[in-house]
Amino acid sequence: MTSTTVDFASIKQAQRAGWQTGDYTRVGHTLQIMAELLVESADVRAGQRVLDVACGQGNAAIAAALRFAEATGLDYAANLLEVGRRRAAVEQVPVTFVDGDAENMPFPDGSFDLSLSTVGVMFAPNHQQAADELVRVTAVGGKIALACWTPTSMVGQMFKTVAKWAPPPSGVRPPALWGTQEHLDELFGERVEWISFAKREYVFRYHSPEHFSEWFREFYGPITRLAGTLSEKDLDQFSGDLAQVALHHNRVSDGTLVAPAEYLEVVGVRRS
Repeated sequence: MTSTTVDFASIKQAQRAGWQTGDYTRVGHTLQIMAELLVESADVRAGQRVLDVACGQGNAAIAAALRFAEATGLDYAANLLEVGRRRAAVEQVPVTFVDGDAENMPFPDGSFDLSLSTVGVMFAPNHQQAADELVRVTAVGGKIALACWTPTSMVGQMFKTVAKWAPPPSGVRPPALWGTQEHLDELFGERVEWISFAKREYVFRYHSPEHFSEWFREFYGPITRLAGTLSEKDLDQFSGDLAQVALHHNRVSDGTLVAPAEYLEVVGVRRS
């Protein structure tokens, strides 16, 4: 099935409703370290024009602004942008937050010296269009830096579990493909010269696997929305499935959860 036969507009409308359900920021705040590491790997400089794509509550945008870059965050979930604005105010850093679509960004060509995304742009349903937009808004000679969950990671396995309960729309490729070099090469081709590929681990730390399942069902918008559609019996099973994913990756035996989740961190230079 080609991209021209997929109703991406309707898919994105449903996605936006998902991200505006629950309170993703309660999950997103815990991932701040990924943004800090990505900004360092991209070697951000003071005064650079930096864009955080699918920014959520602004993890990477705020990290860049704390390094005196001119930071902008883009997302299509108004509730997440509002939290980002409040966070930036508390941190006392100037960040511009823009309501917009990662597949159709409201910026002129070559607007940014560095375009970042931490587990954000990977959820755009039209992978190629999102990649094309990343290239377009990044100046020639500028950098694109991404942190994306890998297919075999704990989060990749969680996505597969969720898909059993809510199969993705036909024609939409899995978001975790962004966590593979092969897919990035397919999307960006010769337009981007990748200068670093690094497999990293983010470690989920919760009271227990069950606590992880509860937290994601309550706050992780798409999962919260799915959970709200299930019968009591199915919800119990779904809750157990999520806890089992966490348990499978748990590396401690003291009753708490310490579960590493692999992600791919890449930095590239836009050639053309």
